[in-house]
Amino acid sequence: MNLLKTLAAISSMTMLSRITGLVRDMMFGAFFGATATMDAYVQAFKIPNFFRRLFAEGAFSQAFVPILAEYRNANSDSEVKELVDHVATVLVWALLLTCIVGVVGAPVLVFMFSSGFWGTSKFDLTVNLTRIMFPYIGFMSLVALSSGVLNTWRCFKIPAFTPVLLNLCFIFAAYFSLTWFGIEKQIYALACAVFVGGLLQLAIQIPSLIQIGMLPRISMNPAFALRDPKVRRVLRQMAPAVLAVSATQISIMINSTWASFLPDGSASQLNFADRLMEFPSAMLGVALGTVLLPSLSSAKANGDQKEYSDLLDWGLRLTCLLALPAAVGLLTLSDALTATLFHGGKFDAHAVHETAKAVAAYGVGLTGLILVKILAPGFYAQQDIRTPVKIAMIVLFVTQVLNAVFVPFIHQAGLALSVGLGACVNAAMLYFGLRKRGLYTPKAGWLSFFLKLVVALVLMGGLAFVLSMQVDWLAMQSHRLLRAAMMGGIIIACMLLYFGTLSALGFRLRDFRKVSG
Repeated sequence: MNLLKTLAAISSMTMLSRITGLVRDMMFGAFFGATATMDAYVQAFKIPNFFRRLFAEGAFSQAFVPILAEYRNANSDSEVKELVDHVATVLVWALLLTCIVGVVGAPVLVFMFSSGFWGTSKFDLTVNLTRIMFPYIGFMSLVALSSGVLNTWRCFKIPAFTPVLLNLCFIFAAYFSLTWFGIEKQIYALACAVFVGGLLQLAIQIPSLIQIGMLPRISMNPAFALRDPKVRRVLRQMAPAVLAVSATQISIMINSTWASFLPDGSASQLNFADRLMEFPSAMLGVALGTVLLPSLSSAKANGDQKEYSDLLDWGLRLTCLLALPAAVGLLTLSDALTATLFHGGKFDAHAVHETAKAVAAYGVGLTGLILVKILAPGFYAQQDIRTPVKIAMIVLFVTQVLNAVFVPFIHQAGLALSVGLGACVNAAMLYFGLRKRGLYTPKAGWLSFFLKLVVALVLMGGLAFVLSMQVDWLAMQSHRLLRAAMMGGIIIACMLLYFGTLSALGFRLRDFRKVSG
């Protein structure tokens, strides 16, 4: 399998998801702005997302995918299908119970995530929105199961495409409810879109599962499935994986609580900045992590240590090549990007400036955020969850110390900066952990590689700064298409300079091709 070609295919699907996500957020900004109502929605959506990232895409995927890859290498398809059936049965019944508890206990969850809302109308609105959106965790956990199976069979495109459906549901709900409802009822339409979007993301994966013969059969007897030793092994792997992922998610929960005490609009401003940060993070980090985990798991199962190390080296070089210019772009073009995408309607100049501060802060730690997604699979493929757990606990402490330092002075930008710097600490500790264990040995040429990147980055960053300073981005509110064209022109010019410089320094695309069995 050509990993660069596969990465490009996944990234193209992810790009479609992020483009529709930007359209969604531009509509949110125009219709709601950075307001108390939007704050309530943002905080409510974080709750099912918290559990999704903790249990579904986090602990479950990290425990299930390596075991499924190992089991597939050594057993028949019918035996693998039995494992998938049993795991799906346990998961479905556990999710049903979780959703019931989450809906009933929504006030407690909202207090945990947004205690600063207590005693205000935002608290009641956030509780109601949480109850509508909480079943999303059930759908997305089953999506994580389906995606894990499809990715193990090297079917990457459909799982990468599924988030587009959620964004389309958001866009439909925001646009059509605008003429039907007032702003508060309109926010409920967005909550309903989350429920429908989760259902559609699960439904679209069913034909692909049928095609490979792995559509799970759900039993009415979860106790029987639990007696399967393979299921118990997945659960044993999930326990430390929950701890590993929980450190990051607990940090997000604490950050959410910090944001709830800030002035109205702060949570929304941080959320809009998140969207800009997640564009390159998903395009690179999520896509690369998706490609690497099954490939690393196969290399581990085959006992090919050289291939294992080479895969990590390939992922790290590609990350540096693409993540560093994205980070420089967020730092130098934060005001221009924020104004171009969100300024208009109820998203005023104050919201632009405050959001841009958080965007620039994310730029500081963007590379660390992406590197974590590349380095962590190096441990997960070894079925070593304990080491990332220890590192994540240290990072949790570091992040909250940084919050105490930065948030009182730069508010939501301090939250973004703390997350990014914490991710850099996380990435550094993961890197040295892989080196110490002998799982990764850098190939020759890293110093020359990095110095060439620095030259190209300095030139690109200088051009971006100079060009962006020539335009009054806020004054162009009434010329949105012209503003977008100018922003696009600056980005294209920066990309041409960056890759042109690298080409002149000897970089070639073929140097980043990687084939994995």
